[in-house]
Amino acid sequence: MAPAGTVSSLYLLLAEKPFRHRVGGVLADRLAARFSALFGGTPRVYRAPGRVNLIGEHTDYNDGFVLPAALELSAWVAATPRTDGRLVVQSDTVSERREWNLEPEPRPGGGWGDYVLGVAVMLRREGHADGGATLLVASDVPLGAGLSSSAALEVAVATTLVDVAGRRLDPTTTAMLCQRVENEFVGARVGIMDQFVACHARPHTALLLDCRSLGSRAVPVPSGVRLVACNTMVRHDHAGGEYNRRRAECERGVAILRTRQPTVASLRDVDPITLEAHRAELPDEIFRRCRHVVTENGRVLRMAAALEQSDLAAIGPLMAESHRSLRDDYEVSCPELDAMVEAAAMPGVYGARMTGGGFGGCTVNLVDAEAVDEFMRRVPRTYEASTGRKPEIYVSDASGGAARVR
Repeated sequence: MAPAGTVSSLYLLLAEKPFRHRVGGVLADRLAARFSALFGGTPRVYRAPGRVNLIGEHTDYNDGFVLPAALELSAWVAATPRTDGRLVVQSDTVSERREWNLEPEPRPGGGWGDYVLGVAVMLRREGHADGGATLLVASDVPLGAGLSSSAALEVAVATTLVDVAGRRLDPTTTAMLCQRVENEFVGARVGIMDQFVACHARPHTALLLDCRSLGSRAVPVPSGVRLVACNTMVRHDHAGGEYNRRRAECERGVAILRTRQPTVASLRDVDPITLEAHRAELPDEIFRRCRHVVTENGRVLRMAAALEQSDLAAIGPLMAESHRSLRDDYEVSCPELDAMVEAAAMPGVYGARMTGGGFGGCTVNLVDAEAVDEFMRRVPRTYEASTGRKPEIYVSDASGGAARVR
């Protein structure tokens, strides 16, 4: 994974203009050539995308609804199988190599290697891939930006290890296994959204996902609309405490509500009227955390309907409401995210909000294709004048999910 504030060398080699990414055979060929120079042999090459969440933040681990779309920014893996039970991983992005014997089962050691090793460990536990492999990994999904760099790497590695072992694993099982890597091996209590969209995404669509049933449907992103992620260059760390604290606060709210409504298993089971009726029984901070999740679920469903009807006028208010709720009720925004949203208030922008876990990272913007050039001129200049930070801007169409590409 790329360090915060950088873009991988592979990405820069392909860019026609700064931060305009293209997925295709050229990058796969370059990675394969790099692998052959390092290790010999002819590898297979795989990719899995990062994602931007259009709306539905902090609802996934509350059994709610989310509306993510995969990006062209991706994690890439070139690989050949091994017969000695070892996992050898070279990161072409951070120029580090890690090696492990997979028997007996190794333990986490910290750092980017745990996302790769954890996948290998979980696959072996479940009997899906029991051999070793040599991997060359690269990623142009920026680290700590809220675009799901870790899930992209996990899903790319899982897709790789299963395939080079000659096995097959369905996308939902792959997503759930990679979520367990985060939860049990890395120690971040993330929901299923990031891994699920990395496995199931389709080009030119977002994915409306019910995080309780794991039912999903494709929602078209109207032609002529671009996904633009604006990196504040303020880094977050999901495993660092605040993310897990918010999850615990939601669980506390559910526990209190369940004493009055025994059928409440998660905040998915609570509607705004019921929550308001029990407001006096909840500490104010817990009430506000719950209110964000409950109202955000409704916004997700309304935004999916707006996209399906190409009602672009309805998108802006929903995204603005979501950002205010994340800022005021869930308290996971920051001055830089707020400044970036304000900077995007210009013609041709259908909506803007923070995306990802918060405390930094990116905003997501739905922008008319004809306004993208002006957006890229105006927004970075306005943001830098306000914050003193130079942002990065990523323009993408909605991409497909994990696959072998070479």
